[in-house]
Order: sequence, then structure tokens, then C-alpha cells
Amino acid sequence: MRLPPGDVVRLGLLGIRTRRLRAALSALGIAIGIATMIIVTGIPASSQRALNERLAALGTNLLRVEPESQGDQPVPLPTTSVAMTARIAPVNRVSAVANVHSVVRRSDLVDPYDGSGLSVLASRTDLLPAVNGHLLSGAFLNATTEHFPTVVLGAQAASRLGYDRVSPGEPAPQVSIGNRWFTVIGILAPIPLAPDLDQSVLVGWDAAVTQLGFDGHPTVLYVRCDERALEQVRAVLPATVNPQLPGLVQVSRPSDALIAKRATESTFGALLLGLAGVSLLVGGIGVANTMVISVLERRREIGLRRALGAHRGQIRIQFLAESVALALLGGAAGTVIGTAATLGYATWQRWPPAVPGWAVGAGVGGALLVGVVAGVYPAMRAARLNPTEALSA
Repeated sequence: MRLPPGDVVRLGLLGIRTRRLRAALSALGIAIGIATMIIVTGIPASSQRALNERLAALGTNLLRVEPESQGDQPVPLPTTSVAMTARIAPVNRVSAVANVHSVVRRSDLVDPYDGSGLSVLASRTDLLPAVNGHLLSGAFLNATTEHFPTVVLGAQAASRLGYDRVSPGEPAPQVSIGNRWFTVIGILAPIPLAPDLDQSVLVGWDAAVTQLGFDGHPTVLYVRCDERALEQVRAVLPATVNPQLPGLVQVSRPSDALIAKRATESTFGALLLGLAGVSLLVGGIGVANTMVISVLERRREIGLRRALGAHRGQIRIQFLAESVALALLGGAAGTVIGTAATLGYATWQRWPPAVPGWAVGAGVGGALLVGVVAGVYPAMRAARLNPTEALSA
């Protein structure tokens, strides 16, 4: 007769209930194996995510677009280049600056030709997110202040002009640009991704047009895009930015940090798969060993069940179900323990917690597979026992 599913489950739990200590130790073995698998995949994954965030801060997805020179003068980029670049699907953010060819001075008493080696740039209001920039003090240009004679100083520009911060409630410092006074509203922290901005004085795009005679043609575009499509975006940028003269558009090559990041991801992936496989193998050997010993210890039980009419298929199902139940219990416990340990360690290290979903699924799925594989031989061995020999053992 065929066993109903409920009876199969009860038979599988029979050996676990009657030998609780041995079952607990066996489940502990598989739990340790699964927990180890999750820990050795989760902790490196958290470390990798922290490393990737640091590498991303170095501009792994940042491209810089500039015009090439034709003769002695660079060919200006079209005024529509920013809007056209933003239409490229993988592009996440694009901003621009433009050299307005003016001299900045702290005072109108300074030599009108002495600009302290600083550049005056027209800036769009979304520049900081594009170059991962931050303010040291004050505020950046916004939709309101970009229309008025206000400026934001780069880190070195502020130092050369003699300003270290902008304090609320105190009279704002001023600088002279093109014989016009501009109010300093902010000072930038150093920007590693765009060091040229450290030596610049940033004026609002519209204010540069109305106050300084700016023609609206950007000088440099900063483009951030999906890393996976970085090479493809770089290939289409020249024709997108300047369709008439794509050969006169220069696009920076991808950052070396991107190459390092991709190499790190590949190395980590191979390492995690290898460690996960070893952990599952160790857990499977433990379950198989436990089930073989269980068959040897329960020969009388097997002989009695065979004498009462149980056929070999039912014996196989009993021990296979017990092996699977034992592995699943250990796998569930190991998944919980491994996840908790990974999250705790990542939090302690101040890493962004990362437990790969495939590792959690493999914790339960791998335990099920291990239980089946580890239980096949003991189940077949139990089914082959002769009832008379088993009872006389």
C-alpha cells in the first residue's frame, strides 16, 4: 500500500523524536554548515558593497565632455548639448560649466589683470550632484540665486581670495568680476572628481548671461550614467553633443576605479561560490554520516517493520524523509543564525548590510538537496536489510 503524505512526514520525524540529542547534534552540524555558507557569503558581500561605494565616490560612472580645438580656438559646444545628452537612456545626470573669460578680484583696487590664477565659470544649479561635490559653508546656487550676482567659491579660490567661510547673520563677502560686484553665498569643499573646480569661482548660468555677456555655450559637460552601459554611452556622446562636428568632441575615458571595481566583483563572485560549495559539502557529509549510523542502530526496528508488512519502498521513504527533515531543520536554523551574524558584524564594521538573496535561498534549498543526497544511500541500505537478519542482530 502507498503511504499518505502525512504518514511519510510522521515516519520522517519518528527517528528525530526518539533520538532527540543525536538529531539535535546532527541538525547542528548542517546548521553550522549553512550558517557558515551565509556568513562567508554575506560578510564579503557587505565588504564588497562598502568598497563599491567608496570606488563609486571616485567617479566610476563619470564622463567628462569637452570641445576639441580647431586651430587656436576650441569649437564651442552647442547650447542644446546638455538637453540632448540628458535624453540618452542610461544617463542618470548631466550638468555643465562654461568659462566666461572674466577676471575675479577681491577688491577693485587690485590690478584688473591679476586674477590670482582663478577661473570664472558659469555653472548650472545641478552641478554638485554630478561631480559628487559638497559645501564647506553657505549655500549653492539655486533656481533663485542663479539670476542674481552671486557666486560660490571653490576650495582653493576661497583660500586665494582670503575667505574661509560664509557665516549666516554676518555681512556676506563680495568679489569683483568684470567690474561688477558679486556676493559670495557659499564655499565648496575640495572636489576630487573635478579638481579644476577648486580653482574656480562659480556664477549662476543666467547671471553670467545678463551680467557678464556669456553666450550660453558650455565648456565642460559632466555626465553620470549606468556603469553597465558606460562604454556605449561614451561611444554615442560625441554625435549627441555636437551632431554637426562629432570629431571635435573629446570624451574622457572611463575611470581606472571602474576597472578595479569590476575586477573586485569578479574575484568576490568566484570566492563566494567556492566557499558556499565547501560549506554545503561539509554539511552533507555530516548528515550522511548520521543517517548511516542511524540505519546501523535501528536494524531491529527495520526488521520489525518489514516483518509486519512494510515493503522496501516504505523503508526507503522513511529514512529519506528523516534525512530531509533533519537537513531542513538544520538549514532553517543555520539560515537564521548566519543572517543574524552577518547583519551584526556588518553593523559593527559600519558596512552597509548585504545578505545575498541567493545565499538565503540556497540555505534552505541547499539543505533540502543535501538531505536528499545524504539520505539516498542509507535509505537504500535500510531497504535491503533482510527482516530475519535484522531481527537477530
